Amino acid sequence: MATFALPITEVLVVADVWQAEANAETVIQRAIAAAAEFVDADIGEAELAVMLTDDDGIRTLNNNWRGIDKPTNVLSFPALPPSGPSGPDDAPRMLGDIAIAYQTMRREADDEQKPFDHHLSHLAIHGFLHLIGYDHEQDDDAETMEALETEILAQLGIPDPYSDRERTD
Repeated sequence: MATFALPITEVLVVADVWQAEANAETVIQRAIAAAAEFVDADIGEAELAVMLTDDDGIRTLNNNWRGIDKPTNVLSFPALPPSGPSGPDDAPRMLGDIAIAYQTMRREADDEQKPFDHHLSHLAIHGFLHLIGYDHEQDDDAETMEALETEILAQLGIPDPYSDRERTD
């Protein structure tokens, strides 16, 4: 019987503003574990890094990688797939990196009257889904990804983050 391995998630705090959120790493670890278990993706032994940055840091990343000179809440950088066959002594496969900006995330949580931890969980799950191949560029893909996020968040006892949005059905 195959056993399911959760991805190794390293959380790196690179901006001092995150010191105000002592449980951020725990929230992220829990959210990514829930997402990995829920999607049961065939990722095998894998790892990812989550960088907790500020608006200046994410603005630089957004400008350098996407040509958009403004901060955003979360960015995902999927790793390139391995080029050769894997062997038994290989290190875990790198899924990629996620960057989350404190000020933008805090402002969104406050504006939407959501607990900070709920919004952080949502963004961590959103970033993780991007790393394993989900996207929201097309309407159908966006609906699929949002439904998946909502289901994973429900497993964590977090309400639907999209429930206040007007639906055009």
